[in-house]
Amino acid sequence: MSVHRFTSAFATDLEDYLGFKEQMGFYGRSRIVYLQRFDAYCTSHRLRVFNRATVEGWVFSELGRSATSRSWMSYIRDFGRWMRTHRHPYAYVLSDQWKAGFTRTRPYLLTSEEIEKFFTAAARVKAASPWAWQAVAFFSLMHCCGLRTGEARLLLASEVDLDQRCLDIIDSKARRSRRLPITDEVATVLAVCDQASRSRFGPREPFFISSTGAPVCPASVGVIFNRIWDQAGLRRPTGGRQPQPYAFRHHFAYANLERWMKDGADITAMLPYLARYMGHATFDSTYYYIHTSPDFMDSYADVVAESHALLPEVGFK
Repeated sequence: MSVHRFTSAFATDLEDYLGFKEQMGFYGRSRIVYLQRFDAYCTSHRLRVFNRATVEGWVFSELGRSATSRSWMSYIRDFGRWMRTHRHPYAYVLSDQWKAGFTRTRPYLLTSEEIEKFFTAAARVKAASPWAWQAVAFFSLMHCCGLRTGEARLLLASEVDLDQRCLDIIDSKARRSRRLPITDEVATVLAVCDQASRSRFGPREPFFISSTGAPVCPASVGVIFNRIWDQAGLRRPTGGRQPQPYAFRHHFAYANLERWMKDGADITAMLPYLARYMGHATFDSTYYYIHTSPDFMDSYADVVAESHALLPEVGFK
């Protein structure tokens, strides 16, 4: 019986493929949803051969409902590679010609004045929820440690070691984990937040908590960010890039790059440390931040070209 209720001629192959991916640590729901759509398409059209006509026929039909993004094509492409390796040597692998061009949007670049006013307002934010005492700590982790919004939101109390001055980020993007050292200042901010949460909720699993005792939800982060921004009296652009929580992670990256540049450090030697700290799978993601600061880009336009000079694998202990 199919665990995921596949019904086509490829049902067994699809189940075995997903089992293989799970063994590799990939449990994403999106992959399953799109492969279920592929399976339904094959069932309705009575397709039994994994060839170009089958795969591209489904892709054409799917484009009508997913025209704004092509990321889902990676699932059927990867399934084709698996089929070719494990089942049928002539299985069709979706051509790269289907890949859409990708243009990164430029982030909102926070100024020092905006950051100072934001945290001043965060310290006295008007909120009837735990955000009243945990907003400063939450956004401090994004600003001072470059955490992703989801990493801060899902952080557990057991993953914060204030005595050793470190955080454990577990099973983050692509199920990668890392240990991050933190400064005494950040540890103090987290300790104040922790004490306030303990006094109201007692022992808890999430470090940042909602009024119901659950981890804070994604929507609430944006709501409290906007409330603090407005209470700080900060302007909002009438068009173009808008301030959002993720801007703190961007600022962490390019502020470190600019500091190293000012200190005369070897940027290509420091990039692996930044990539490891921020949880990037490859240096390509880290190179992106070189482009976020126009001043830095003018001085270090050749950093990407020197990528082969990077240090070997590094980590934090």
